[in-house]
Amino acid sequence: MKFSVFTASTPEWTPAEAVRILAGQGWDGVEWRITDQEETDVPGFWAGNRATWPLTGLEDRLDELDRLTRESGLEYSGIGGYARCDDHDGVERMLAATARLGARQVRVTMPRTDSGEYRALFAAARRDLSWAASRAAEHGVKALVELHHETITPSASAAFRLLDGLDPEHVGVIHDLGNLVIEGREETLASLQLLGPYLAHVHVKNVAWVPGEPEQDGTVRWHHAWAPLTTGTGDVDDYFRALHAFGYDGWVTCEDFSTDVPVEERTRGNLDYLRAVAARTRTAAAA
Repeated sequence: MKFSVFTASTPEWTPAEAVRILAGQGWDGVEWRITDQEETDVPGFWAGNRATWPLTGLEDRLDELDRLTRESGLEYSGIGGYARCDDHDGVERMLAATARLGARQVRVTMPRTDSGEYRALFAAARRDLSWAASRAAEHGVKALVELHHETITPSASAAFRLLDGLDPEHVGVIHDLGNLVIEGREETLASLQLLGPYLAHVHVKNVAWVPGEPEQDGTVRWHHAWAPLTTGTGDVDDYFRALHAFGYDGWVTCEDFSTDVPVEERTRGNLDYLRAVAARTRTAAAA
């Protein structure tokens, strides 16, 4: 396995700082966040993120992005794109950029379930992904669908149904431990076996379910919150045991949105933890 960091989770760093620190800590790669975002005075994960490359004018900055990445010695685990599957112009640009960078694969986002009637959204997304697969083949790259809560593909079953019959050389799935805690979790090994050749990439973060204050009638409503890898609801060891049992040996991208410790301490500790988990679960799987 190789380990990388998605720069959505490192909002305080500039791209130059991100590659310097991550390479210095021993990460194998980086997954750049590329999207137009709201600018803010205080950097945040989703707005004012300094480690994000804007989609506007991206083509003019690809040489700079590639130079920073390659001079640091980091590889691309993929590209964290935000173009939705029905935005054909945006998807085409992201596929072309991925090919130019030699980054191999790029995320294409799915419609939210609250944006329309589910069956209609699903049917349209299937048509869009069929088109994206053909364009990805032209570019020699792969378009990725992430298992993500509140979208039409929160689970492996939903993603498999969406992609079934398309060429797994050019479309695939990002399996995501943390997102599945929120919505869509199925037994991990079974879900990996279901995806089969469509399993292309893995994201790791963690989430905890926490209770709210009791309401007047005693009702307690639970909500999810980002958590450190070591303390969230998702069982990281169990997750890696399933990955080893399936035979997955690709990229694992960490996107830790917890804020318990400063970002540099967080990324350093996460790499140590993930390597330790991968080693002990690999040994157990081989026993």
